[in-house]
Amino acid sequence: MTATMQTGAGDAKATTKDYPGRAAVISWIFFDWAAQPYFTLITTFVFAPYFASFVAPDAASGQALWGFATAAAGLAIALLSPVLGAIADASGRRKPWIAGFGALLVIGSSAMWIGKPGNPDIIPMLLLAYAIASVGVEFATVFNNAMMPTLVPPDRIGRLSGTGWATGYVGGILSLVLVLGFLAANAETGRTLFGFTPLFGLDPVMHEGDRITGPLTGLWFIIFVTPMFLFTPDYPAKRPLREALGEGLRELRESLSSLPRQKSLARFLLANMIYTDGLVSLFAFGGIYAAGTFGWDTIRIGTFGIILAVAGTFGGWIGGKLDDAFGPKRVITGSLVILLFAIVVILTVNKDSILFIPVAPPVPGGALFAGAAERAYIVLGCLIGATGAPLQAASRSLLIRLAPKDRIAQYFGLFALTGKVTSFIGPLLIGAITAATASQKAGMAVLVAFFVAGLALLAKVRE
Repeated sequence: MTATMQTGAGDAKATTKDYPGRAAVISWIFFDWAAQPYFTLITTFVFAPYFASFVAPDAASGQALWGFATAAAGLAIALLSPVLGAIADASGRRKPWIAGFGALLVIGSSAMWIGKPGNPDIIPMLLLAYAIASVGVEFATVFNNAMMPTLVPPDRIGRLSGTGWATGYVGGILSLVLVLGFLAANAETGRTLFGFTPLFGLDPVMHEGDRITGPLTGLWFIIFVTPMFLFTPDYPAKRPLREALGEGLRELRESLSSLPRQKSLARFLLANMIYTDGLVSLFAFGGIYAAGTFGWDTIRIGTFGIILAVAGTFGGWIGGKLDDAFGPKRVITGSLVILLFAIVVILTVNKDSILFIPVAPPVPGGALFAGAAERAYIVLGCLIGATGAPLQAASRSLLIRLAPKDRIAQYFGLFALTGKVTSFIGPLLIGAITAATASQKAGMAVLVAFFVAGLALLAKVRE
């Protein structure tokens, strides 16, 4: 008995030595830092609200158009992600895929500079650039996630995932501070949040501080993803791309046919499909919804984003520790319950009421977030930020625990598929209902169903 334990301990030590050093792990974590400004600046707090408020004819049609573009990108990601993941597993390497799709992110986001205010002719090209960038960042994330099992032992996967999300949120905070404090100015005062005139002579009237978030996102990604390419080891190449194509597709067919026999994994993928759709839609339209409900400008929405990102940073870090201590399923369940509560209460918040109780509306030209309803929205947003990060981190941790280790990129492709195959439905429903009712609140109400259904399916998953 003692000899066996000693041998096991020796094996564990030998296995531990097979994992790369701290520099490799930290460099991998910086992918989240590099990619997060796309979600923070473009899809949530700066560019999306700017598009709805100043490029589109009105906020409701802007929310609808943004929803349709998000849906189109999500459909493309859903169809291709498992196929590309299977090919990557068969070929072995991950970094070339990250580089290729990272280039799409850089090109698409940089092109969003063209979105001048009050120019409806540019809307189709602008939305195309947004869709290209979205496809790039999501596919790059699929292959980056697939590197996780080679970086740390299984009992530290939750902490690695949570630390990655928390680090990404810090990157999002700093990018928002940079934009709001030095680049994006109020069109009336010509001053940034810190009271400066915008750097580089950016014109507040033409909203160049809002539009610069596209090129800034591309440059930020190039700079901070570089350590991962330099210091994080890749999988060794297994076979040429053409051979990997056939082998990958064969393995994908086998995996899909075996899913009915892997009931917990299948249920988790289905649950992830539903609650991720709700979460992505909530983040995508949260800033647009605030702009329409409270009339917030870029500085207010961006400040709101910084507050949420701080909450997300702590949520991701704490969630990673809870994941290793109690398991990812419990972290996901708790996050979904809090998210459901927050979105239900948000639907009762108006400029002059909370939970249908009248409150004093904000005074025009008053202090930042002076209205009671605005402060309530911020508190609820903090709940969403603090639980959204551990929800996503624990989800990829749970997948690693459930999926076959030799097909991890393929299953992360399926993970992305389930996160995207219906991801067009949430934005599409929000866009369609908003367009039909001319009510942002009616469009957002559909998210309640997504979180309830996700919770019900997750309850049947066994780790």
